[in-house]
Amino acid sequence: MKEHVSKSGGRPPPRITASYLENAALHYLERYSSSRANLRRVLMRKVDRSLAHWGGEREEAGQAVDAVIAKLAGLGYLDDAAYAEIKVRGLRRKGASTRLISATLAAKGVETETTVAALAEQEPDAELTAAFTLARRRRLGPFRPKDKRAEFRAKDLSTLGRAGFSWEIARAVIEAEEPPSV
Repeated sequence: MKEHVSKSGGRPPPRITASYLENAALHYLERYSSSRANLRRVLMRKVDRSLAHWGGEREEAGQAVDAVIAKLAGLGYLDDAAYAEIKVRGLRRKGASTRLISATLAAKGVETETTVAALAEQEPDAELTAAFTLARRRRLGPFRPKDKRAEFRAKDLSTLGRAGFSWEIARAVIEAEEPPSV
């Protein structure tokens, strides 16, 4: 009897069952935090690979994926609000702007209202602090040697602008005489 092999030449993808989807979702969540929409994308890629090999109905498999996601959300393994708060804190620590954070969460499928709520919990000067953090990491403005600051002023401003910071915040960071004690 000849064994089925996938197009890539490896072993064939497993058939999609509810237990397989649940195990795959739990395995993914053990390694990564995720939003509901992102986990759905991950599971649907597995479904598509399996259906391409074994055949079947995508709608039926999609309903099974939705059922697994609803079950995991009910158990507390998936919480978009908690995911958004964790991502906002982590990205702020790295020096990310509000625009970059919003775009990152939108790409992961987090709803706009959830993103706005997570950003609202930040300190009032979080954007300025993040800009200084990015400037420190990239050695911009006050973190650059004094004799090179004027020469690289425009470049530093554009770097902060591309990172999503407003003109006012970028200018305040680049024109700061001394770096703040962070």
